[in-house]
Amino acid sequence: MPTPDTDDFGPPLSEDEAEELLRCICFKTGPPRTVGVEVEWLVHDLDRPHLPVARERLAAAFASVRSLPLASALTFEPGGQLELSSPPAASLAECVETTSADLHTVREGLGAHGLVPAGYGIDPWHPPRRMLHEPRYDAMERHLDRTGPAGQIMMCTSASVQVCLDAGTEEPGPLGHARRWQMAHLLGAVLVAAFANSPFRQGRRTGWKSTRQAVWAALDPVRTLAPEPFAEPRAAWAARALDAPVMCVRRTEGPWDGPTGLTFRQWLRGGYPRRPGRADLDYHLTTLFPPVRPRGHLELRMLDAQDGEHGWTVPLAVTTALFDDPEAAETAYRAVKPLAESAGTLPAPVNPLWVAAARRGLADPELAAVAAVCFAAAMDALERMGAPGDLLARVADFHERRVLRGRCPADDLRPPATAREAAI
Repeated sequence: MPTPDTDDFGPPLSEDEAEELLRCICFKTGPPRTVGVEVEWLVHDLDRPHLPVARERLAAAFASVRSLPLASALTFEPGGQLELSSPPAASLAECVETTSADLHTVREGLGAHGLVPAGYGIDPWHPPRRMLHEPRYDAMERHLDRTGPAGQIMMCTSASVQVCLDAGTEEPGPLGHARRWQMAHLLGAVLVAAFANSPFRQGRRTGWKSTRQAVWAALDPVRTLAPEPFAEPRAAWAARALDAPVMCVRRTEGPWDGPTGLTFRQWLRGGYPRRPGRADLDYHLTTLFPPVRPRGHLELRMLDAQDGEHGWTVPLAVTTALFDDPEAAETAYRAVKPLAESAGTLPAPVNPLWVAAARRGLADPELAAVAAVCFAAAMDALERMGAPGDLLARVADFHERRVLRGRCPADDLRPPATAREAAI
């Protein structure tokens, strides 16, 4: 007889039903038409970012920001990071315009409380401090703590720019979903290197240009890994999802504990502690954190947050242009394809290519050479796409000041001032 929890989470699934659902819901093919972005921000004191913000002050500021009229969805991460998730836009220009307007509104709302959104991949000053206590985050912390401190660092001190693009067409070619899936796992390393922006943690240099990416790679032995990128995408992702460990079993009452080592496939077969339903599968997918996550569309999750009011628009523009303009997509694919040899047989983000990108940024000559080709192709594509002039100028400036010089944002960051230094 079904338990009350089983009734709450839907009829039990069979293994075949779960695999078919994964194949159907994670890659929805068609010509690329929409783009979206999720921008995460750390929240610091406007004048004294090196000092922690009191919980009560953050809570009051967030309460007022929640009341603001926004087109984007506004959420908060466990450490108090703020996230804006844009609605799907019909063009890059529309996505930038909508998200920029919302960000301006949020900045003003935070500014009224003496706070500011800060764009770093990892908080350069503060240790992890969890602000949100909900069953999901309690279970996530317990699960990730089993493999070390990376989970709390990720949950509470990291921020990113996530670009969301359509999966692509069913047919082969530059816009085909299989090609886009493969390219994402090679171009992703180039994007990590170009936009690395987290060389410090707790006031000290870490030895990585993207400490955030290093943290993600250390997070979980399975949960953050990509499937085999050159395998058929639907089959590869379905296998990865079903063979990943269950982070937690949701309940209507009590803690959401996760049996150690239980994969979703084993849960389907064994039914412990209850039979999983469709809602459980959907939830399980939200607990998988590979660098490219298929959610009907492709969610590119590898980019560090960028500083400045408009810094996030550059990775959004470059990534969109390289995927959605057929000519740029072909150029980028040819440029990144030889990187497969450097990547080797390990999956992203733990293979040598991705590790080099996170550790060295564009100081890696192979990544720098490919980045120069891809940025040039992106700029040409943005003109064909009718991108606004100010956006083109920002991409061109990034290209000239950084990419052509083998530099990334991390190279321009000064060591974070301590409270004592700030007082001098």
